[in-house]
Parts: sequence; C-alpha cells; structure tokens
Amino acid sequence: MRARTRLAIGAISAVAGAALLTGCGDAGSSGTDAPKPGASGAGCAPVAGQQLIALQDDKKLQNSDNVIPAVNSKAANPQLIAALDKVSAALDTPKLIQLNKAVNDDRKTPKVAAEEFAAANNLTAGIAKGPGGAITVGAGNFAESQTLGELYRIALTAAGYEVKVQQIGNRELYAPALEKGEIQVVPEYAATMAEFLNTKANGQNAQPVSSPDINTTVTALKAEGDKAGLTFGTPAAAQDQNAFAVTQAFADKYGVRTLSELAAKCSGNATVLGGPPECEQRPFCKPGLEKTYGLSVGKFSSLDQGGPLTKSGLRDGSISVGLIFSSDGAFATS
Repeated sequence: MRARTRLAIGAISAVAGAALLTGCGDAGSSGTDAPKPGASGAGCAPVAGQQLIALQDDKKLQNSDNVIPAVNSKAANPQLIAALDKVSAALDTPKLIQLNKAVNDDRKTPKVAAEEFAAANNLTAGIAKGPGGAITVGAGNFAESQTLGELYRIALTAAGYEVKVQQIGNRELYAPALEKGEIQVVPEYAATMAEFLNTKANGQNAQPVSSPDINTTVTALKAEGDKAGLTFGTPAAAQDQNAFAVTQAFADKYGVRTLSELAAKCSGNATVLGGPPECEQRPFCKPGLEKTYGLSVGKFSSLDQGGPLTKSGLRDGSISVGLIFSSDGAFATS
C-alpha cells in the first residue's frame, strides 16, 4: 500500500542499538533480547470504541520520520527550496492526519484536499518567483504521498514553475528517477530515506545513520544525499511513523496516554497486542515494547500493518493496542 515500509527502517536502526519511527525492523537482526514469556499480571482487556488515539512514544522507540522535500540537486535553487519549505512550515502531524482523513475517509481527491488545505493555510503567501521552467513532482503509490505532491505543486506553481505531479510507485522506482533528474522533486520521510540511501551506498549491513532526533537524522540524510546528487529542504513537524493506538475509551478506562503508562498499568494476561505477523520478531514492534518500555502482553493477534484489520480490532474490542501509522486519518477527531 505504501511506497515506504517502516519494517526495513526498524531493522537497520536496531543494529546500531538506537531506540527507534516507526519501523518494526527486519526479523532476526535487532540484537534485542528474546521476547519475554507470557505475561503474569492482570493486564488491560480491550475496550471497544470508535475514536482512536496514539499513545505518546515518551521513550522514543521510533526514529524521526518527518516529511521532507527531496530535490534533484541540478534542479535545486534557493527559490525552489524556499517554496517547498513553505509546505513544510505549514504541516504538523494533526494537519497531516486531517489531510489523510479528507482523502481516505471523506473521499476527496488528493488534488482537492491539497487545494483546500493551501487556501485555508495561506500556503502561497510570500513565495518568491524562481527562474521558472518545467518541474515534475514524483509521488509514491499511496494517497498521502500524492497529497503531499499536490501541495508541492501548488507552492512551486506560485514560485513560477510549470508543475505536474506524476505517480511513480515505490521508492525503488522513484529514487533512481529522482537521482537521474527524470523527476525533480519528491515528498520524502527523513529516517526512511536516510537509511535507504545509506544501505544503497554502503550495503545492507551498514551502520545506521538515522536517530529519534530529527536534527541528527537530517544531518545524516543530507550527507547521504550529497553522494547521490540530492538536496533536501527543511523537515516538517509532520511525522508518519509507527504508532501504537488504543481506543479513547480504553485510554479513559485505564488512565493511559503514554507507552510508559501502558507498560506500568497494563502489563499482563488480559492485554492483547495487534499488528502485522512480523511484529512478534521485529525490534520496533513487540520486542521493542518489551525492551524499551517493559511491556508484557498476554496475547499477540496477527493482523496487518496499520491497515483495516488492526483498526477494526481496536474498534470492536478484539485487541487492546494496535500498530498503525501516526498520520492515519483514524486519529482525526472530527
């Protein structure tokens, strides 16, 4: 469904022992302790409800996967970067959630959702004109990337460029096109792209370069980008990374808002964790919750990666906590 996967990022960062965004990590490569035996406490049974909330990752299990514009260096100039940075400045995670809700739930097109957002947030105000010319913005094969691509189109058009948005597919397809200059701009995710470039240049066993700290991640990303002929703008506050969700009713009943509180109050037999099958082995899913937070669950339910099965499991009271993406429209409050 998505052009990037959090699973690969988790594996890479785990090798370095970093506390990681969203990725679950590749199986068998984490260096984490083996999953603990079955929980022995009472735990927290699932509580059905429609509204979902993301528990705060207060010990920073996940890496910083902030939205960031990626540009072919030959096409980069100060006005173009400044226009893209206007998009970054306008976006935080709650706004990204609302954009995803507009497309995925309210059934607006990415173009319409982006245009409404641009108008509401005065996106094009103060954008300086660049040298002009044709710009192709590449987008991944999922709605969020397409909506971000449309926001880039609006900002770049205001800067005097002739812009089209082209859906390319996954990163393995659009990254080479970006490096070759076949497309000039792509909305990216800082930690995921940093590790993609890192492993491409240095091999699958390369030391990780991303971090839970966005400044550290962006410094590493720009260094890797220099080698590939890529320039990166300013990261947005908006993040799209792994998040552990519960229903609002669950959070209210048990008094949990953070993963630390979940571990302290809900370790035990009644707690059911839901996620993709590989969550049981990958270091930024179940083993990460165990190692970083000390959470023990009574049962793991094999569902999907941030998809409808996990969200349905939360809402119908089949699971206590589930892995979904932090910018999912399911977190929208209206």
